[in-house]
Amino acid sequence: MSERGRLGDFLYARRAQLRPADVGLKDYGDRRRVTGLRREELALLAGVSASYYTRLEQGQSVGASPEILDAVARALCLDAAERRHLHDLADAGRRRTPARRPRPEQAGTTTLHLLSTLEDVPALVSGRRTDVLAWNRLGHALFAAHLSPESPETPAERPNLARMLFLDPHTRALYADWTAKAKAVVENLRMVAGRHPDDTLLTSLIGELTVKSPEFAAMWTGHRVHPCDFARYEMRHPLVGTLTVTQQSLHLPQAQDQHLVLAVTEPDSPSREAVTLLRQAVTADGDRTRPDTSHRRPGPASARSRTGTS
Repeated sequence: MSERGRLGDFLYARRAQLRPADVGLKDYGDRRRVTGLRREELALLAGVSASYYTRLEQGQSVGASPEILDAVARALCLDAAERRHLHDLADAGRRRTPARRPRPEQAGTTTLHLLSTLEDVPALVSGRRTDVLAWNRLGHALFAAHLSPESPETPAERPNLARMLFLDPHTRALYADWTAKAKAVVENLRMVAGRHPDDTLLTSLIGELTVKSPEFAAMWTGHRVHPCDFARYEMRHPLVGTLTVTQQSLHLPQAQDQHLVLAVTEPDSPSREAVTLLRQAVTADGDRTRPDTSHRRPGPASARSRTGTS
């Protein structure tokens, strides 16, 4: 992060991505010395002074009102998710809360019971930082059959969806259009980071991916934000071949920042047949693998460790 801070970095990046023609201004071609809009032009569109907007972008003003932020959002042509992200960044700048190491996330009993009922749909539970907190048999078989099915049960060994997508060749090969999937994950992660700037584990994950993956680093600098809640992907599974799934991420209201991720296929389609074949393979292999424990009722010690989660 630069000296501008998170809010300033976001404003600077998004201003640079706007062309004068995008907002009805004349483009003087080679005579322009900046990429995108000038600060003065953005300030004019937002109805604020150029000096005030400059201070805001340079991180020297953290007291912008919601009305001013909305005006800047309109000038930058931000959508609803981007506007919310702008407000999150401003709120975080005002709070200046110290960074802290959060407690490991846990999928609660109710969530595990729900997961166990989904026998015909690949599903998993994702935490704030895209850690896999639990999955059903089909979810494991579709997304990460090369990993141990028990890995989500131990926080230190949990698969991380973002890390796998950028650093694990097995996961990368699953997606026919890997770039589209990668952009969706980065845009969602950027949005979460805006809401939780004090989460040291999230910051560490972003730092790791920035260092280890040039593709992640390039996408991250774009400051694009969008919820990763609904998208269709063509997947190339090593066991059942090509299938198209709609990945839906459903927020779990009883657990903050946890989502139930489903891979849904159309009825009577070759993709549904592929999932059926995958389920048959998982069932046939059941004697040689650990039984699905997503339905397991936690014992006394486990139940105590999940107090306050669901």
